[in-house]
Amino acid sequence: MIRLFHVSDVHFGAEDPAAIAWFGERVAAEAPDAVVMTGDLTMRATRREFQRGGDWLRSLGVPVTLEVGNHDIPYYWDPFRRLFAPYQRYAAIEKMIERELDLPDVTIVPLKTIARAQWRWNWSKGRVSRGSLRRALAMIDAAPKGNLILVAAHHPLIDGGAKGTGRTRHGDSALTALAEAGAHAVLSGHVHDPFDLPVERNGRTVRMIGAGTLSKRTRHSPPAFNEIRIVDGRFETIARTMGKEPQQVISADTEHPRVR
Repeated sequence: MIRLFHVSDVHFGAEDPAAIAWFGERVAAEAPDAVVMTGDLTMRATRREFQRGGDWLRSLGVPVTLEVGNHDIPYYWDPFRRLFAPYQRYAAIEKMIERELDLPDVTIVPLKTIARAQWRWNWSKGRVSRGSLRRALAMIDAAPKGNLILVAAHHPLIDGGAKGTGRTRHGDSALTALAEAGAHAVLSGHVHDPFDLPVERNGRTVRMIGAGTLSKRTRHSPPAFNEIRIVDGRFETIARTMGKEPQQVISADTEHPRVR
């Protein structure tokens, strides 16, 4: 069995110290094969926040791959840095960003969904560019045949798994293309609540899996992360939450094996 801990939206600068400690304890006690972080490691993309977040991820002692979220680039009031040097402060986490993980029969494919600027007021929402989708599809094509393909993005590609929204431009068509290419699930964050939503696309089922938050910015659920258990190419998602009900299976794959 392969066990992944899927965590998102830690928001260093607005993190929940108790939730951070709880997650670290679970990693130390259960030793997952890897941690997949789907963005918003920081709150305001400051060097101090990246340093603290990077130190925390390294302290976990397991392989980590990290996708960048909308809070991980400078805010609108720093337009020059946002537009021309958005990644300047990443030194503390650079080696973890979209890091390739060595997992048997599993491939993690990064998909960038943030944008420095958009033709709409709310730049925090998602966008899948042609280049980002093309790179993801190429990685899926290059993956060993029969591997389970998990795409890691920050924004959910379509809405519906939670009350929060990603409103990801070109996300719907990107989801169709990823499903047709052989992706089995898209892991995301942004909405701060866990979900696992199966979506049918041209005869294939691709699952939209969202993680909760370990920050103080909770919405409809307590601090949470996902545990993804993979056995013989099939997988289930378990929402691990702080509180009286610490875990709940929110979806189990019983019909769709990994073979593409």
